[in-house]
Amino acid sequence: MPRENAINTNIVPEERESENNLRPKSFDMYIGQNKIKENLRIYIKAANDRHEPIDHILLYGPPGLGKTTLAGIIANEMNRNMKIVAGPSIEYPGEILAIIKQLPKGGVLFVDEIHRLSKPVEEALYSVMEDFAFDAVLENGEQTIVRRISVDPFTLIGATTRAGLLSAPLRDRFGIVHRMEYYEPHELAQIVSNSAVKLNADIDREGALEIGRCSRGTPRIANRILRRVRDYAQVKYDGCITGQIVDEALELLDIDNRGLDFTDRLILGTMISKFMGGPVGLDTLSAAIGEDPGTIEDVYEPYLVKCGFINRTPRGRMATDLAYKHLGLKNG
Repeated sequence: MPRENAINTNIVPEERESENNLRPKSFDMYIGQNKIKENLRIYIKAANDRHEPIDHILLYGPPGLGKTTLAGIIANEMNRNMKIVAGPSIEYPGEILAIIKQLPKGGVLFVDEIHRLSKPVEEALYSVMEDFAFDAVLENGEQTIVRRISVDPFTLIGATTRAGLLSAPLRDRFGIVHRMEYYEPHELAQIVSNSAVKLNADIDREGALEIGRCSRGTPRIANRILRRVRDYAQVKYDGCITGQIVDEALELLDIDNRGLDFTDRLILGTMISKFMGGPVGLDTLSAAIGEDPGTIEDVYEPYLVKCGFINRTPRGRMATDLAYKHLGLKNG
């Protein structure tokens, strides 16, 4: 049977509740990303039938879409243990070798934020991923010796929000590459209903749909909103979450009916009020609202672009007519 505890992380208590207890453990329990699931089922069955580890896998897309969860399911479906490391935490090539040597034969190594690996570590991975061997350079006085260290076959699953920052040699060594897509509101509503059961929270269909509609297409956000609405329903009402209670809680959380929060509206409002709707450069916008450029680009902008509130042009970002309309402002 697949292992229930393939994912082991050290995080704060509430995040452990969200990121571990609420994670599905199998493809049957995993909602959404149907095309990816269909393909992975085939690859995993073929690899299991051959008694081989599955090819290295790259998962990319905006944060919160379930890349870590999907990696854990792959490990469970293959009945393998999985070790999780963050790309920035690996500083030297010897560290990645030590981590891989700890894996059992056919084990799974999940590297989050793989685009942030240092260049020496990335280059060390080339031969490890392709030949399951590590070339160690040893200095012996004036003599340099290259020693090849073999490792057991394993599967590397890399996750990134910025696939474009991966070098071509590293990207080409992944045999399976999948882009995670935003979720539809009805899929998020089903995720919310499933999570509510695990949290012992009572929620009706309209309440789940309302949370699904305002969760920016992202399960992590849906589960976070669910926990906050659960608190609100518990304190202000009898604990049962309805559509009306969700609306009241969202107003308290400053989240509107499209899922935009204060920062989203600040970005759009600043573009319109200070820069006449644009075009405006990322660094200029960042300075104007006091937010990190990388956070704007990775966290806020993808959803605003998806909703049609921002257009990215060679000259900079521009607010669209939909952004004016959503904020109740007149264009021009």
